Amino acid sequence: MQKIKSERNKTIDFLPKENPEFLERCISAKDRETPFLLEEIRNNIIFGDLFTVAPLLPHSFVDLLIADPPYNIDKTFGETTFHQMTADNYEKYTENWISLVKPLLKPCASLYICCDWKSSSAIERVLVRHFTVQNRITWQREKGRGSKSNWKNAMEDIWFATNSNKNFTFNVESVKMRRRVIAPYRNDGNPKDWEETKDGNFRNTCPSNFWDDISIPYWSMAENTAHPTQKPEKLLAKLILASSNKGEMVFDPFLGSGSSAVTAKKLCRTFCGIEKNKQYCAWAQKRLEMANDDKTIQGYADGVFWERNTSSRLLVNHKK
Repeated sequence: MQKIKSERNKTIDFLPKENPEFLERCISAKDRETPFLLEEIRNNIIFGDLFTVAPLLPHSFVDLLIADPPYNIDKTFGETTFHQMTADNYEKYTENWISLVKPLLKPCASLYICCDWKSSSAIERVLVRHFTVQNRITWQREKGRGSKSNWKNAMEDIWFATNSNKNFTFNVESVKMRRRVIAPYRNDGNPKDWEETKDGNFRNTCPSNFWDDISIPYWSMAENTAHPTQKPEKLLAKLILASSNKGEMVFDPFLGSGSSAVTAKKLCRTFCGIEKNKQYCAWAQKRLEMANDDKTIQGYADGVFWERNTSSRLLVNHKK
C-alpha cells in the first residue's frame, strides 16, 4: 500500500520513471570514451561513476571542489551499498579519487572534503600529500537518536585545503555570521561594532571553524530529499561564498541529490557534478529546476548568515 505524504511534506523522493525528463537532462557517461568538452559539462550533471568519468574531464577547469565521499561505514545509497573498509584501505580509496580529481583543479583552486570522525584522519593524511591544508571545520549535526553506550555522534568535519599555499580565494566579508548582542558596548552613547534594530541588537562577526548554526534538512523544507546523507544548502553556501566568485566553477565528484550544484546556481556560480545513482541524478535536476524560481537559502539573508532557529520574521524583515 502506497504511503500518502502530508501536504506539508515537501521531501523529494520520486522514482526516475515517474519523471523521466529529469534523468534525461543529465549527460550519460555510459560507454563514453571521448573526452568531455568544458561547454558540454558546464552547468550540468554527469550520470556515471567518478573513477571512469574523471579521466575524461578537462584539466584545470575547477575553481572550487566540494566533495562528500562515502564515510567509512556501511551505508546504502539507493541500489548500491558502501561497505566499511580497514583504515588503510579507506586511505587508499581516498588517495585514488583525490589523485583523479587533482588534475582537474586550477592552480588557485580550493577544496573542501566532508567526513566524520572515523574517516577524518585518513582524509587529512591524503590531503597533506597533495595540497596545503588550511583548516578543519567542525559543524554540529544535531539530528538522530543518541546511544545508551556511547556519546551521541553530533559533529562532522570538513577539511579545507588549497592547491596553492598563498594564491587562493577567501571572501571573509561574504560569510559573516549575524549574532544577537546580549550586552552591547557603546562609545559616546552610540553602538560600537553592532547594529540597533527594532527586532534587537545584532553584530556581524567573522566566521570561525566551528559551526553551530546549521539545520539539517527535514520533511517540511523544500530542499529536503530522501537521500540518506544530504548536506544543507546553508552549509554549502558558506563554502561557495567564501572560496569562489560569481561565474566560477564549483565541482562535486560525489553529487548525491545535488545540494552543491543547486546552491552554486542560487549563488550565481557555474557547476558540474558526477553522480552514479540515477535516482539522485533525477532529484538533483528537479531541484535545479526549482531553483529557477526560488533562490532562497534557509538561514541566509541579505548577505549574512543567521543563527540556527532564527525567526523567519527576522529574516524577511532584514531582506526588505
